[in-house]
Amino acid sequence: MSPSLALLRRDLGLLLPGGTQGGVLPLLFFLAVAMLYPFAVGPDAQLLARTGGGVIWVAALLAAILPLEKLVAGDVQNGTFDQLHLRGISEELAMAIRLAAHWLAFAPLLLVATLPAAALLGLTGETTRTVLLGLLAGTPGLAAVGLMVAALTAAMRGGAALAGLMVIPLAVPILIFGAGALARPDESAILLTAAISLVLVAIAPFAAGAAIRASREN
Repeated sequence: MSPSLALLRRDLGLLLPGGTQGGVLPLLFFLAVAMLYPFAVGPDAQLLARTGGGVIWVAALLAAILPLEKLVAGDVQNGTFDQLHLRGISEELAMAIRLAAHWLAFAPLLLVATLPAAALLGLTGETTRTVLLGLLAGTPGLAAVGLMVAALTAAMRGGAALAGLMVIPLAVPILIFGAGALARPDESAILLTAAISLVLVAIAPFAAGAAIRASREN
């Protein structure tokens, strides 16, 4: 097995539910928002169907913030990235693999959880399809933003709270176009969401790698 695949397997073992750094809390939070929202706005089926897609997007964004505290900080503190550097694995490669593992650990489960959430909110089949396509296009970008922020705040005291505050404004473009696809008859907003995600995914390993290197030098 190549070092990259071994590192991906190790990261998945940590970040998936049941791993030492993983958990089902983001998934439970996502479903809890979908269950509680109808109680907040009342039993108006038309209102739920009209606003439910946006609620799912907001819940997905907030759920993506929850794993950030453990995404990078633990490995920074125990010197894992230093050991990888000594073994010839660059910070950029390590962060690219961590990004893939982070997305695989939360996005597929989130997409599956969208189906019962959509049923709870009374979304139509077409709206549910649009939400799923939007999340499929947008979650890589959410993962990339989360990784960059987690790497930047890993060595800071109170970094988890700061990470949450930083992620929300950076993820707003994804949220705008992803949720905006629900109001358009075509899929241009989903394509824009995917384009933003691709740019963020391309940038994230370099930005996060530079942050890890800076924390080591300091």
